[in-house]
Amino acid sequence: MRIFVIGSHREPLMPCHPARARELLREGRAVVHRRYPFTIRLKDREDGIRQPIRLKLDPGSRTTGLALVREAANGTQHALWLAELEHRGSAIRERLATRRAFRRRRRSTLRHRPARFNNRRRPEGWLAPSLRHRVDTTMTWVARLRRLAPVTGLSQELVRFDTQAMQNPEIAGVEYQQGTLAGYEVREYLLEKWSRQCAYCGKKNLPLEVDHIDPKSRGGSDRVSNLTLACHECNQDKGNRDIREFLANHPDRLMAVLAKAQTPLHDAAAINSTRWALFERLKDTDLPVETATGGRTKWNRNRLNIPKTHCLDAACVGDLDRLLGWNVPVLGVKAAGRGSYQRTRLMKDGFPRGYLTRSKRHCGFQTGDLVRASVPRGKKAGIHIGRVAVRASGSFNIQTLHGVVQGISHRRCSLIQRADGYGYAIKPKIAERKDVGTGAACSRRAIPPRHECQGSPAQKRWSLGQ
Repeated sequence: MRIFVIGSHREPLMPCHPARARELLREGRAVVHRRYPFTIRLKDREDGIRQPIRLKLDPGSRTTGLALVREAANGTQHALWLAELEHRGSAIRERLATRRAFRRRRRSTLRHRPARFNNRRRPEGWLAPSLRHRVDTTMTWVARLRRLAPVTGLSQELVRFDTQAMQNPEIAGVEYQQGTLAGYEVREYLLEKWSRQCAYCGKKNLPLEVDHIDPKSRGGSDRVSNLTLACHECNQDKGNRDIREFLANHPDRLMAVLAKAQTPLHDAAAINSTRWALFERLKDTDLPVETATGGRTKWNRNRLNIPKTHCLDAACVGDLDRLLGWNVPVLGVKAAGRGSYQRTRLMKDGFPRGYLTRSKRHCGFQTGDLVRASVPRGKKAGIHIGRVAVRASGSFNIQTLHGVVQGISHRRCSLIQRADGYGYAIKPKIAERKDVGTGAACSRRAIPPRHECQGSPAQKRWSLGQ
């Protein structure tokens, strides 16, 4: 992975090799400007030779791939920097649902108020908060990378998912306008789809009830793809349990139900809703924007024999004859948020059970800061590096690679990087990864080396910043 370089007046220069960055730091000609993504600032140079660099994006519902490539004259591209950005749209949606439930209870049960509907006009191009987050987070990293590297062009995979064809591959013509339930009522459609028998036990010739495969209490929808038929005994026995838990002792039956149920389409719908909004925002950067289809990306990847990951999909977007240097460590970036405006802890019914301090910063630290704690003696003796959770008392908790270290005094902590709303983890090379989701630890040196870490995959993934 290349190291970002900026001049003495913070203008972006060409990224350099890690060995060159270590040499500049050792000679005192550069200082560490930022830890993640690792950036050095030169002391004795303001400008330098720049080559064309293109930032490529592979937008996803949950993860967006980012790739910085250097374009050569012969059509060859060299991968300089790869990253995978994980969004938190699902967390935003869940928090909004919780807030909506609390407000509904306060307005109806605790103090009655006449119902009001559609009292706010939505502007043109409005997106739900969970969808707008995907666009805003992607544009935040586009702006950040433009400040760290001399980006001269942008590429976006502008893909559209045909959700009706995903449910029914044989759909054609006027059937697109008629929809899935054309000529059917919901119950009759389910009776025909599930062969008029219980989906869980297979019994026939008895009263059947409509059941949600993913319970509504756990976020399941009322879409026909999430509905099935069950007898009264199976429906009561399942309750609001997950179907995988309910049919844990019957794996064959579980696979049959899941295979017959339609594939969830919320991820595809999210991409369809945000693809043009992201494209318009990219055009506002005044950089040339290249668009390409998902089929072109797949063709490039298969032709060049490149593994499928989010960041490598981004590197294969658009016109590409040859891609070099793609087998490098990947920076994992996870959107963690910047905290909450809510200053009250609530019970399950929405009543307050505790209050938080109004100040988010204590003893010079804020929750989410990356710190280094040096404890000389005691049970917690050692050096602990990770994300800090602050308290007004000055006794902090630090989320390290191997778990949470509690009760660390603020006097033992030194700041590495201020909280910016993201968690970071260095993932190993693509070819060395058995599981793409497993991250690698970061060294305490100035530039993280390429080595494996100890601990479970869950501990490895977001050790520094979540």
